[in-house]
Amino acid sequence: MIELKTPGEIELMRKAGRITAAALAAARDAADVGVRLDELDAVAAEVIAAAGADALFLGHHPSSAPSPYPGVTCISVNDAVVHGIPGSYTLAPGDLVSVDCGARYRGWSGDAAVSFIVGEHPDPRVTRSDEALIATTRAALDAGVAAAQPGARLGDVAHAIGRVARSGGYGLMENHGGHGIGREMHEAPHVPNEGRPGRGLRLRPGLVLALEPMLITGGTDAYVEDPDGWTLRTADRSRAAHIEHTVAVTDHGPEILTRHVTAVTAPPAGPPGRR
Repeated sequence: MIELKTPGEIELMRKAGRITAAALAAARDAADVGVRLDELDAVAAEVIAAAGADALFLGHHPSSAPSPYPGVTCISVNDAVVHGIPGSYTLAPGDLVSVDCGARYRGWSGDAAVSFIVGEHPDPRVTRSDEALIATTRAALDAGVAAAQPGARLGDVAHAIGRVARSGGYGLMENHGGHGIGREMHEAPHVPNEGRPGRGLRLRPGLVLALEPMLITGGTDAYVEDPDGWTLRTADRSRAAHIEHTVAVTDHGPEILTRHVTAVTAPPAGPPGRR
């Protein structure tokens, strides 16, 4: 079932989204050569807790996973596309890093991701290639957001994302895309990253979607799963980028709920159990 959110519910999601964005910004600022992924995860965890929210990913256990997710963030490096577990890996010069994060505030969710480069790769051609990949992934997301107009179709959003990705010569991770979001991190509908315009669900005000293009340098769509049961890597070991926003469809057009603001302070405490 697809649930349309009220203005009050979207306001709570906006707060969750800003907390998510602040956690991502803090993790990105802390990322540097020699920093461990679990240290970045701790930075994001601190921001979420200080803002009076809960980590959306921690303990998440879909039926496809062997165990509950152990981190606050997913941090995927180089050929890892999504769902990388933030462990003891130490960042090296030129690493391409994608950080995915979510927060739940008073029962409502925000979900976003960012990709960036740490330092300079020894081969400047790799850095230039990564910069182009990230720029195209961001452009694909921007196109998807712009297409999320009231009265448009879900296929319009999918087509906008896919057209930018394919025109750049990039692959799109097969069988993966965005999703509805609200009380739960993953809700209906599924949002493909490629599709036919004018088809699918008609977008109505109150619909909230997490849009997340996942682009692959090598042009392939295939991926493989690590033994940890979570990390998904490109099948040809080419590098990948993942950028995501939570977007509300409103009467006035799409609104990004996970934009970063200068600071997020802890909101006034509500009654127990109302997060």
